[in-house]
Amino acid sequence: MNLQELQNFYSGKKVLLTGHTGFKGSWMLTLLHYLGADIKGYALEAPDASLYNSIQGHKLCQSVIADIRDKASLHKVVLDFEPEIIFHMAAQPLVLEAYEQPAYTYEVNAMGTVYVLEALQALKGRCSLINITTDKVYDNKEWIYPYRENDPLGGYDPYSASKACSELISASFRNSFFNPSQYAQHLKSVATVRAGNVIGGGDWADKRIIPDIVRAISRQEEVVLRNPAAVRPWQHVLEAVYGYLLLACRMDSNPEALAQAFNFGPLYDEAVSVEQLVQLSIDAWGQGSYSVQQSAQQPHEAKLLRLDCSKAVDELKWKPRWNATAAIQQTMHWYKSVVADQQPAIKVTIEQIDAYLTQD
Repeated sequence: MNLQELQNFYSGKKVLLTGHTGFKGSWMLTLLHYLGADIKGYALEAPDASLYNSIQGHKLCQSVIADIRDKASLHKVVLDFEPEIIFHMAAQPLVLEAYEQPAYTYEVNAMGTVYVLEALQALKGRCSLINITTDKVYDNKEWIYPYRENDPLGGYDPYSASKACSELISASFRNSFFNPSQYAQHLKSVATVRAGNVIGGGDWADKRIIPDIVRAISRQEEVVLRNPAAVRPWQHVLEAVYGYLLLACRMDSNPEALAQAFNFGPLYDEAVSVEQLVQLSIDAWGQGSYSVQQSAQQPHEAKLLRLDCSKAVDELKWKPRWNATAAIQQTMHWYKSVVADQQPAIKVTIEQIDAYLTQD
């Protein structure tokens, strides 16, 4: 789908975006604003060091600062705004933080999904909902085969399991209350999307590899790697959020058939290890070094994870535009432009959105 078609669809469209103050949410917010959507955001307040504050995200939408666990507040926002599309991104998104706060992680990621879906149930008009989960929802055997949407869900750690719960909750509500065979009665279409590890400018979260690289290089320190051999389906954040936007477009014209799960990730041979990612990042920045410090006491994290994205390619006509190297180069260009060269974050973000959407 080209830029003009996207603008034609989203211009004036009422979109509710939960989690709009987060890293991925801020990219989605900027992209939706770029396309002319009428956006209402619902999320916790962004930390001082965040992409949302850097781009002055409150100027791009009607922003509601509230907790996804506040059922009454969430329902009021949904019923007052009457969105045509809901992108549910609000989450506790960090694997290591979930080990420290498992109950909170389950409350946000599982019960938060319940409250969003109950609000959708109360909505009278036509609406498509896309629940953004993660590639970590699969029962990961750490084999070489990429996971398909019909593979078993699981979750070794609290974060992964909480997101698998979110998937099961979505499927249960879809079967029970938003069954595609009865679409004419309820007018709701519910899909879920499972993206690989996204990277991009403006992520400042603790214990995440790209922010750790940027902080280390900026301080002229070594980047410390915990799991150098771990392989992830790294992709630029724009690959994922464009996929979500494209899915919502397709659901508008085919809501019954597309109420299902979709993977979004790089091509099979594009998955790279953490160590390769760090070396490519250092090369793109032009300086830096790293060391490996592995510990037997560190929490479990999967060593290998790949996605099969052929379903999105075949049914949505989606395909990655930037390979892993390009994604890393674009990411480091953002940080270097904003951190080292002091360019406005919104300017660099929009330039990258424009470059991505206009690329053949």
